[in-house]
Amino acid sequence: MSEMLLQELKDGLLILTMNRPERRNALNPEMTEALRDATARAALDPDIRAVLLTGADGHFCVGGDVKAMNEGQGADLSPGERKHRLRERMSISQYLHDMPKPTIAAIEGSAAGAGLSMALACDLRICAEDAKITTAFAKVGLSGDFGGTYFITQMLGAAKARELYLTSPLLSGKEAAAIGLMTRTVAPGRALEEAAALAMELARGPTLTFGRIKQNIALAQSGADLSACFDQEAQNHVLSMMTADHKEAAAAFVEKRKPVFRGA
Repeated sequence: MSEMLLQELKDGLLILTMNRPERRNALNPEMTEALRDATARAALDPDIRAVLLTGADGHFCVGGDVKAMNEGQGADLSPGERKHRLRERMSISQYLHDMPKPTIAAIEGSAAGAGLSMALACDLRICAEDAKITTAFAKVGLSGDFGGTYFITQMLGAAKARELYLTSPLLSGKEAAAIGLMTRTVAPGRALEEAAALAMELARGPTLTFGRIKQNIALAQSGADLSACFDQEAQNHVLSMMTADHKEAAAAFVEKRKPVFRGA
């Protein structure tokens, strides 16, 4: 386990904490490699039923390490090799977005650049009202990575994506929530606590069904026609009806008690 990425698994919830507080959790090769490996494992490990991504010491992640960029890190590599390495690191966002289980970001302090992109890759974002949210890339002469242009375009449309990337405004968490970038905001200092409570609730939910819900939404988002979406909905609904969790939920409904899901 990298000291730059703290990992804690408790009752099915994997908490990933980016841990470079002296650099506001800026990404470097060691941290991104650890994040890539952890999210890849989380996608496949049946003992992990939800993932919470956060940052240490009051900041989420300011994105790439601009100081290291200024020092010429990676400048000796060919453009092709640099693209290959970046594309590999960017798989973190794809794992967070595509894994068949809920992913949640808990955001305090700064979420900028690739840090914001990773938060947007998650299913849900719990953000402090006073957090500092910005795309940041244009301010340092970069076009953006880790999927931010995709996620913002899907969430808010191309016009708003152009505004947020070309002008790179600094938004408070409250302002980001008002335009739809955040799921909800909470009082300063409470984002991790609130997000962890939500994430634990989801970790105790019907995991297989959550994965199928995400699959249905991804197909609809892809531009598939209505018939294809209906076909997948029908298939996933029938498969969900065959799970132990559905049978438990139906029994609990009849018995007027809370269901105990096993993620199976």
